Amino acid sequence: MASGIYLSALEGIAKGAIDFDTDTFKAVFVTSSYTPDFDAHDYRNDVTNEVSGTGYSAGGPAVTMTVNAKDTANNRVDITMAVSSLPSSSITARGAAIYKARGGASSADDLVSFIDFGSDYTSANGAFNVSNSTFRFAT
Repeated sequence: MASGIYLSALEGIAKGAIDFDTDTFKAVFVTSSYTPDFDAHDYRNDVTNEVSGTGYSAGGPAVTMTVNAKDTANNRVDITMAVSSLPSSSITARGAAIYKARGGASSADDLVSFIDFGSDYTSANGAFNVSNSTFRFAT
């Protein structure tokens, strides 16, 4: 697995369908069996092998998006994703698919990015915390 941005998200951003300042975002935690396809996966229903366990609700926790000030010295804009922690959970996850939550069917939730944790991360009746991640748009 590798972290990245789904191609459909870039299209959604370009067409104004994804707004990091006003939209609602969530993170689906997945096992190591999910392989992101950044070209073909476009909606949450394309994400397979979602984790299950104590303290985890299907669809995953909320994500706070922060659009950082543009960096004119490096010609880029960074967007930071802060995934809500699960205070008391028992799960094992390998990554998280970040998506725009539309409040309905998973086939309408736009995939944005994938965070690969690098290895399985397990919590056993304890906190499950994800470090903030940043993706950047640069010229």
